Amino acid sequence: MRSSPSHTWALVCTAAILYIPANLLPIMTVQRFGQGSPDTIVSGVIRLLEGGLWPLALLVFFASIVVPLLKLIGLAVLLLSVQRRWSCCARQRAGIYRLVEAVGRWSMVDIYMIAILTSMVQFEAIARVEPGPGALFFAAVVVVTLLASHSFDPRWLWRTEEWG
Repeated sequence: MRSSPSHTWALVCTAAILYIPANLLPIMTVQRFGQGSPDTIVSGVIRLLEGGLWPLALLVFFASIVVPLLKLIGLAVLLLSVQRRWSCCARQRAGIYRLVEAVGRWSMVDIYMIAILTSMVQFEAIARVEPGPGALFFAAVVVVTLLASHSFDPRWLWRTEEWG
């Protein structure tokens, strides 16, 4: 199957739509001694900061909020440059593509962390971790942005004639 910029745009738009519930819905619930509440990504970052775990809070913030957003923006810029047939900066745009492609795989780290925590922390009376609906949407954002970056053909960056 041959991909086109419109196919990649559809994937980018889908990921952007999925990004909203991924950040608004609870991603997981951590209960300790029966106490706990669902956390979104942002409330989880705030909780980590309040607990003095600022390095972990920064990691979660960048991996869960900044990286997916930058991937979406990067893909959108690349697609706009292709559709507007920008003749300048092809090398820099190719660098953006390589960065988006390289970072893409690492976005699944959050989902792996939730899966590991869910499977390992199940001491009913002491502690319990449950994934929330936001985790499903976040995983969908990661998968769809991976598909979008794979459907983007970097040769488009040097193409100057009309799309047929």
